[in-house]
Amino acid sequence: MKPVAGFVAVAVTAGVLAGCSSAESSPDAQNGPSTVRLATYNASLNRGEERQLATDLNGEDAQARAVADVIAENTPDVLLINEFDYSDQDVVDAFRENYLGGDYPYSFTAPVNTGVDSGLDLDSDGSVGGPGDAYGFGQFPGQYGMLVLSKYPIDTSAVRTFQNFLWKDMPESLLPRDYYGSNADALRLSSKSHWDVPVDVDGRTVHILASHPTPPSFDGPEDRNGKRNHDEIRLTADYISGENYLYDDNGTRGGLESGASFVVLGDQNSDPVDGDSVPGSIGQLLDNPSVQDPSPSSPENDTDTADFADPNPGNLRVDYALPSSDLTVTGSGVHWPAGVEHPSDHRLVWVDVEV
Repeated sequence: MKPVAGFVAVAVTAGVLAGCSSAESSPDAQNGPSTVRLATYNASLNRGEERQLATDLNGEDAQARAVADVIAENTPDVLLINEFDYSDQDVVDAFRENYLGGDYPYSFTAPVNTGVDSGLDLDSDGSVGGPGDAYGFGQFPGQYGMLVLSKYPIDTSAVRTFQNFLWKDMPESLLPRDYYGSNADALRLSSKSHWDVPVDVDGRTVHILASHPTPPSFDGPEDRNGKRNHDEIRLTADYISGENYLYDDNGTRGGLESGASFVVLGDQNSDPVDGDSVPGSIGQLLDNPSVQDPSPSSPENDTDTADFADPNPGNLRVDYALPSSDLTVTGSGVHWPAGVEHPSDHRLVWVDVEV
């Protein structure tokens, strides 16, 4: 498979940190399974101006330090960070080296649709340009991006990304053609991107299925964002099912190979009960027979993962770490300590699995 165009990745040679696991047990493949902690965290490391995050991370930024403290306390081996502005590798390196102590020698990031100008009037305000007319809402290309950090090697040659997949190419989609009119056929489905990032855990591949669907709000009666959120979640579900209509950014068709181990990670912006989601949106994953839901929780807030404005929408479960059904789950949780000020309105969610 061709390498993914436009991505930025790092894969260092074996060293003292390479292949290390911080979960309870991590023997090598010859001695039995490794217990690996995988986590997702919408860290709100987004900024209002391009390259501002780079400036902040090359200094001492209080929010970034607080985010790093949460990561250090939970010790994930593989971590998806949502809302980490995409830029150059130097931004990733600054965060890893200045804030995480070099604990994550492997990383993957790539372009996303947020802030990428479509050249169309997608928000129907009578003008072209601005965040509402980008393929994904954003002030500049890469705002609200994604970053995968890993203590295990990433097979960058096998990464698949779905930034450019067109919404119209999903069969029986919820695309609101009446709202978008002649622009409908040009719309990309993913508001950021969808990634399949294979990680080598002591010789066994685990696919990190990373995404961050748009919030099902900030629209009108046409519910364009709610429908997009539903279909972005469906893309992940259909990828797991191996649907052949899918094509990645290299033009390769099909979904995940049957029998492959995976963990779905990301802020899905969908609660199974509350909030503004199209009914059944997150159920496309939670009710999928290939997926298991360990229902991570915290003592104070049960399975909720985000602290939004009260009373509406209030606390919601929107961040997920969902392993494939073949993996043995040994623990899970939501990092939500009482009486602590948090650097984001989301909480880190983790799951431990035997690989």
